[in-house]
Amino acid sequence: MHGLMMNQPLLISSLIRHADTCHSDTEIVSRLTEGGIHRYTYRDAHRRSRQCARALLRLGATDGARVATLAWNNFRHFEIYFAASGIGAVCHTINPRLFPEQIAYIINHAGDHVVLFDLTFLKLVEALRPHCPGVRHWVALTDRAHMPAGAASCLCYEELVAAESDDYEWPDFDEETAASLCYTSGTTGNPKGVLFSHRSTLLHAFAINLPDVMGLSARDTALPVVPMFHVNAWGMPYAAAMAGAKLVLPGPGLDGASLCELYQAERVTFSAGVPTLWLNTLAHLREKGIRLPLPHRTIIGGAAASPALIHALESEQGIEVRHAWGMTETSPAGTVNTFKGKHAAMSAEERAAVHAKQGRILPGVELRITDDEDRELPRDGTAFGNLLVRGHWVCREYFKGEGGSILRPGGWFPTGDVATLDADGYMRIVDRTKDIIKSGGEWISSVDLENTALGHPAVGGAAVIGLPHERWGERPLLVVVRRPGQELTAEQMLDFLREKVAKWWLPDAVVFADAIPLTATGKIYKLKLRETYADYFAKNPGTSGHTGAG
Repeated sequence: MHGLMMNQPLLISSLIRHADTCHSDTEIVSRLTEGGIHRYTYRDAHRRSRQCARALLRLGATDGARVATLAWNNFRHFEIYFAASGIGAVCHTINPRLFPEQIAYIINHAGDHVVLFDLTFLKLVEALRPHCPGVRHWVALTDRAHMPAGAASCLCYEELVAAESDDYEWPDFDEETAASLCYTSGTTGNPKGVLFSHRSTLLHAFAINLPDVMGLSARDTALPVVPMFHVNAWGMPYAAAMAGAKLVLPGPGLDGASLCELYQAERVTFSAGVPTLWLNTLAHLREKGIRLPLPHRTIIGGAAASPALIHALESEQGIEVRHAWGMTETSPAGTVNTFKGKHAAMSAEERAAVHAKQGRILPGVELRITDDEDRELPRDGTAFGNLLVRGHWVCREYFKGEGGSILRPGGWFPTGDVATLDADGYMRIVDRTKDIIKSGGEWISSVDLENTALGHPAVGGAAVIGLPHERWGERPLLVVVRRPGQELTAEQMLDFLREKVAKWWLPDAVVFADAIPLTATGKIYKLKLRETYADYFAKNPGTSGHTGAG
């Protein structure tokens, strides 16, 4: 027997329609690539999204066509999110921070019909065009007054939109229809495409708007620092439209000063981004001696946030930090860290230990950990193993079948992370499978070592890699970036660590660098570090010997 309820498809167009109906005068604020601030409302955005939909159809972007973007977080990009998917096409956000060769591969692999780009990326587009013969239209996201000479052969977005009527009616179709396409960062091998559906996107938006996740409401002002080209800005454009939250889009201004200007001027109450951006913002706030004007909560994900960063944001700025974990293949939210009622009675130290975890499993997602023989391990918060995930918004295969069958028995997706789970559903990332250090038959967590090192007041950045060792298999090397104006020696760093980690975890050497290399998504680029320091122990044999001497 079936229930007797209406069965309406879960479609992305329903979100912008709802925002127009119930939050028509709520603002969307954008910092523009051309300079200045742009303001309009959800009603304006809905109207222009319908015009954009007609323009895309006129350009031949029919059912299933890939509509690509090379763009920052701004109102035009927001319109394309809803216009492309709303007509049954696929919104393909491309990460411009990838190597040009990777971007060309992605455009050709995706079969993009049209590419819409911000002026920041004009030179990149000029380099890409000869290598992307399948793209029929290149569209500059600007008006005629700002069209540069180099874009003479490109279409002008504002002219395309202005030429169309806004009387377009969003069509109904199967909720399993593809809605958006994101590619993995491809640090090992070619990037792979993750193809999200309308259904998965809406279920993800409902989940992240729960109080213990993002919890957006019509009273919030939300600023996604995470780019719209990085897993759909973690779903924030959809969640904001669903909740009717005021949306502040920072454009290319992701430095601490630019972000703080928006935080203060627009009275932001919620944000989301990677640890690196918050470190830069915190440095600016300290330098200027200022605090953010309103109670503020933030999701930090993309990489592990150190306990030192979490403590600094909360104690110095009163920001409620919600640690999170996810990946492109999980849309991306899988866990978010908020406290349960029982944690209120804990000591500050005990609460900090809970807070450092990547969070509780979201409803709609399941996690498990297994050993190398695929046997499930206990959820005791201590045992750690390979992290597997399945759920309503988890990838079951890559676009065009790249990589073949990717699921384990039972429909579980292997994340490549090593983690613990506890009885309350909290997950803690121990390391990436490829980054965990295997020394003398024991495992050393590079993530834990990095986070501990970041607790030193003179450390501005830290990365740990395992290097080959004749006796122990691998031993850790610690790469440190000093904070400006700070003095720190290798022995001082090791003395700090000796009080906090097991003796056999101590790095065999500490080296200092001007910067830690990052991937296109803001994570530590450990492949590059391993290449840079591959023969460090061989050239400096006195530093390697399981002694911890630096």
